[in-house]
Amino acid sequence: MEAQSIELKNGTIAYIDKGNGTPIILLHGFCGSSRYWEEVIPSLTKNYRIIAPDLPGHGETSVFKDSESIELFADVIKEFLDNLKIDKITMFGHSLGGYIALAFAEKFSERLNGFSLIHSTAFPDSEEAKKGRDANADKVKQSGIRALIDGLVPKLFSPENVEKKAEYVEMAKQIGYTTPPDGAIGTLAAMKNRPDRNSVLDNTTLPVLLIAGEDDQIIPKEKTFSVSKPNIKQEVIKDSGHMSMYENPNVLIAEITKFLKEI
Repeated sequence: MEAQSIELKNGTIAYIDKGNGTPIILLHGFCGSSRYWEEVIPSLTKNYRIIAPDLPGHGETSVFKDSESIELFADVIKEFLDNLKIDKITMFGHSLGGYIALAFAEKFSERLNGFSLIHSTAFPDSEEAKKGRDANADKVKQSGIRALIDGLVPKLFSPENVEKKAEYVEMAKQIGYTTPPDGAIGTLAAMKNRPDRNSVLDNTTLPVLLIAGEDDQIIPKEKTFSVSKPNIKQEVIKDSGHMSMYENPNVLIAEITKFLKEI
């Protein structure tokens, strides 16, 4: 899909903008890009305007200054939407994108019609996970981005799908290889430093969709389904690990579409 770009005050953001209708924004995960959504976008553009940016320090987007906080990512997305003259949007965030969606909902809830965490969580990193972020940052510094991606990507898929969906495993690797090392290192720090945002889910009156993969080895469903309220829907995608946009895209599309219709 052909990407566009827009100049913001601290860098350039690349993005896909397809379709017409109510605007939807799709935020990808760590070491991903807007290309993560290529199996999902064509179906959604039949009824909606789909905007999928490369996040700061990912894909073709600049590495922004002071990128070691999730709040900065949320600020960049707000500035991006301001530049596109979009006042209100529904936000879907995959993994890292979900952390950003929560920070955005905390800071700019008036700009949202609703939001969704896809294979993500409101919990902060555990102490063990924080050590893992530091280890991965060291790996990038010492061995480069490919070493990180080769170790990370197979774990994103359910064990059964690593071979069954081998073409998508390879696709995710190729996307990951494009991540600037400084972007990966800064984002690892941002994820490590993020606070507990279960209060955002506790307090929001917006419609929320929480999606978990049945076989997610990165974020198990109990970490995703941390808050239960009437305005929060919880859905499990079978035959999927952390990458339902590749492992079971038709079910993910169906869940997204159902949520949008209910809003």
